Amino acid sequence: MSLFDAAFYIFAVITIGSAIVVVSARNIIYSAFALLFTFFGVAGLYVLLNADFIAVTQILIYVGGILVLIIFGIMLTTKVFDVPVRTEALHVGPAIVITGAIMGTLVGVILKTKWFNVMNVQWENTTKKIGEKLMTDFLLPFEVASVVLLVALLGAVIIARKEKS
Repeated sequence: MSLFDAAFYIFAVITIGSAIVVVSARNIIYSAFALLFTFFGVAGLYVLLNADFIAVTQILIYVGGILVLIIFGIMLTTKVFDVPVRTEALHVGPAIVITGAIMGTLVGVILKTKWFNVMNVQWENTTKKIGEKLMTDFLLPFEVASVVLLVALLGAVIIARKEKS
């Protein structure tokens, strides 16, 4: 077993194990922190796929932004209602059947697919090319997206602000 294979199995076990904790933990705080390890495991898998830009984006956006927002939301809402936030497992039987069917379909597709051997492919850094494309060919859509996000942020602030009359 090579170092690459060992790293893949380590990241796969981290990702799958923490994802199981996310959906099975009774305490929502434990689920949120397990989601942190799931995001890091997925970022590690992206690094192994030589998708460095997506790996860094995964860490910055999901871990740095969304997960922190989820944890703050959980911590702030538990103090408002003075009710401990717990998750309940409902409809476990149908969930197991549907998950088993999806897993069987995925395993069937994996076994029937003729995979391309990527051992002799020359990999290159993707971050530089994506940065060049964003600042040259896709500059206008990039700036339009930033303006749309700014307007959405301002709209959310206006909606969330409560006027006292």
